[in-house]
Amino acid sequence: MQQFINITLSGLVEGMIYAAFALALVLIWRSTRIVNFAQGAMAAATAFIALALIDAGQSYWIALIVALLSGFVLGAVVERVVIRPVEGGPELNAVIVTLGLFVAIQASIAIIFGSSFQSFPTPFGVRGFEIGDSTIALTPTSLYIIGSVLVVMALLVALFRFTRVGLAMRASAFGQEVARLLGVRVGRMLTLGWALAAVVGSLAGLLIAGGEFIYPAYMDSLIVFGFVAAVLGGLDSPIGAIVGGLLLGLALSYVSGYIERGSALVNVAALVILIVVLLVRPGGLFASSVARRA
Repeated sequence: MQQFINITLSGLVEGMIYAAFALALVLIWRSTRIVNFAQGAMAAATAFIALALIDAGQSYWIALIVALLSGFVLGAVVERVVIRPVEGGPELNAVIVTLGLFVAIQASIAIIFGSSFQSFPTPFGVRGFEIGDSTIALTPTSLYIIGSVLVVMALLVALFRFTRVGLAMRASAFGQEVARLLGVRVGRMLTLGWALAAVVGSLAGLLIAGGEFIYPAYMDSLIVFGFVAAVLGGLDSPIGAIVGGLLLGLALSYVSGYIERGSALVNVAALVILIVVLLVRPGGLFASSVARRA
């Protein structure tokens, strides 16, 4: 029973991190209809900026704020300089550009900050809470991760459902010409979508880095798992991103915890889940409309 509880709690915490990255993908999809495969590299860049500030003597919280602001600026610059020239063309063009951007940013991180493993601190303890004579796999840092992701999800839901900016972002994504006729400044909305998505991605990068070693490619696995979580929940649903992340985190935790050499099968399990979702419900669990088959 103790093992089941610890595996489940570990899965929930990991799932929350997957959900945070999935939220970034959902945000950029809802605002621009583009899947940004460079999101992980952009998040890694801001994590190294935060680590540089911490090593220079700044507090974790100041480094966190600077990293999120850096993510906002980086997302806006990427949209304006790199993505804007290919918008309006074939959708595959933007995807290829984000893949190239992923490689370029990752290489830049190695050049500027080095490619060695570096320890990233966490603002809270990493020792599990004690209940009686047992220690469970739930730490103050785990609660920080869960709370951060839930707050971000609530803010995104409020943004898209209850604000004019959120409505304008969605209108710009679905029909730019119509949105322009209605007075929406489409260019600004697309830039804002990329900037906000980069902020959420940066938060995910900092959450997974806490208490671990980071290096230029440390976000690679999170890119895969976050994408699977976003597809599982539905690329158009922030709530779906949370549910998808939690389901994926639990599934992978059980595979790793109960199957012999399960840690080697985690990536395979993620791929199987992705294929099953695409075959059974291509739009995801929380898709606003059911995908039509040809």
